[in-house]
Amino acid sequence: MPTAVSANASLHYESVGAGAPVLLVMGLGMTATGWWRTVPVLAAAGLRVLTFDNRGVGRSDRPHGPYTVAQMADDAAAVLDAAGIDRAHVYGISLGGMIAQELTLRHPDRVDRLVLGATTPGGTSAVPADDETLAFFQRRAQMPAEEAVWASVPYNYAARTRAEHAARIAQDIRERLRFPIEPEPYAAQLAAALGHDAGDRLDQIAAQTLVVHGEEDRMVPVANARLLAERIPGAQLRVFADSAHIYFTDEPVADRLVASFLTSGKT
Repeated sequence: MPTAVSANASLHYESVGAGAPVLLVMGLGMTATGWWRTVPVLAAAGLRVLTFDNRGVGRSDRPHGPYTVAQMADDAAAVLDAAGIDRAHVYGISLGGMIAQELTLRHPDRVDRLVLGATTPGGTSAVPADDETLAFFQRRAQMPAEEAVWASVPYNYAARTRAEHAARIAQDIRERLRFPIEPEPYAAQLAAALGHDAGDRLDQIAAQTLVVHGEEDRMVPVANARLLAERIPGAQLRVFADSAHIYFTDEPVADRLVASFLTSGKT
């Protein structure tokens, strides 16, 4: 399988489809398999879809942490290099959205359109999760992989999905457990997320941007989406009701909306 090399890590990546390239950047403790619903939708829309395992997870190397978002943004740029792509659309969710912000700021010539999902600008202006959720983040770092993904369900999925679409959650978890996260790299990635702060630089983002979020998100409160949309010039904002952190499982139309934005600039 193809790999990219960035500093002290070799990164596994995959490419599906043909057309304008889009790089998908996954969130905390998850691998490229977390995009299993999204990839076929974007590829069917005529895009070349690149996914990769962030440092610390899946088939990529696990260097000792803590990691930084800047370091992980340079990893993302290395994936573009390895795939022979000078410029791509970039779509990040959660920690991946933080990485996508930093990639756009550090390498503005590499990013065409930008999608920021379920993420935050970080820093003192960001709206933190509630105390119970923050405590869960810390406990989760020490849990065995299967226990951790099931314990995360109330934090990741909306109430409607948990009540009416349990099969969707089980499908997601099956994909996540193909490459279980280990405690040490989870903590290393968590350090990156907690250290992220792009708030004062967001007005430097020139890429056409779509901000997407679930109204019920406990991991990253929806107020952060509104901050991003306010501070990034010309950004569009779409908030899905009855959706939480993994909003594209809660609301499948989200993938089609992102595909429309990436191919036409419209939602």
